[in-house]
Amino acid sequence: MKNFDLDDIRRAADRINPHIVRTPLLSTPMLDEAAGCKLFVKAEPLQLTGSFKIRGALNKVLSLDAGRLERGVVTYSAGNHGQGVAAAARLVGCPAVIVLPQTAPAIKIDSCRWWGAEIVLYDPQTQQREAVADKIIEQRGMTFVSPFDDFDVMAGQGTVGLEICEQLEERGVSLDALLVNCSGGGLSSGVITAVTAKYPQAKCYIVEPQGFEKMAHSLVSGSPERNTSVPKTVMDAISGPVVGTKPLSVLLRHRLAGISVNDEEALRAVSAAFRLLKLVVEPGAAASLAAVIEKKVDLAGKNVAIVCSGGNVDPAIFARALTGRQ
Repeated sequence: MKNFDLDDIRRAADRINPHIVRTPLLSTPMLDEAAGCKLFVKAEPLQLTGSFKIRGALNKVLSLDAGRLERGVVTYSAGNHGQGVAAAARLVGCPAVIVLPQTAPAIKIDSCRWWGAEIVLYDPQTQQREAVADKIIEQRGMTFVSPFDDFDVMAGQGTVGLEICEQLEERGVSLDALLVNCSGGGLSSGVITAVTAKYPQAKCYIVEPQGFEKMAHSLVSGSPERNTSVPKTVMDAISGPVVGTKPLSVLLRHRLAGISVNDEEALRAVSAAFRLLKLVVEPGAAASLAAVIEKKVDLAGKNVAIVCSGGNVDPAIFARALTGRQ
């Protein structure tokens, strides 16, 4: 398997940087007090399309040849990756089809349509998203853009970590710990690769929804595990059923710990991000912040970086978080 490393991420940055936002690394004494550590928050809700996903999607789409671009691209997504692929396709002028669960927040479906993509909805209780996408590929000759199980996508997501390192260095700050939200592993594998190249001493954690700890289980077993049930969670962005073999192969190189948070903890983190950072974060994107605020691990007095990975939150869920109604 490919030796995925920092050079891949640097090449991705060179390719996509002219088109994306260098999002801020936020900190505030009020949040530090709540967290019990010096906390640095990578604010990907301020990225184009409202999440980090444009990074990986754009790196992949920009790497395709003219023939494949003419036929177009297809992907499946809880929403944020779909928006990233839709935006990347519009940027280069190629067709895009996004396969979305019927349960996806309306804001994510509407955004994909705004970028010009065709939307195909499926029932997650009775259909497999992979099968739906495969049928489209067979019928229309489109290229699949994986949400996570692709080295080009992983490299694009890793530019989040590259920017974190640059921004910490600009402040003269070293790093003791890194927490990254995790579903299929595209973001965590890329970010952890970039950050540990600069800060090999940093302790890294992946954060998943309670009941969806497939990556933590995969890191123990050494092979991809999947969620066998479909429990409900407000953290839809990181509740996918499978992990990627490529991200897992990268994450297995590192000594990682897994953390899980429940819906109530994630919603409290959404509220904290809004109150203390004035940042709109969706529940799945707030998982790492929840892990720090709820003190799932001892980070007292340490320099800690987290990724708030997106802000495409359903208004009703956002209101629920702000009012504290469960």
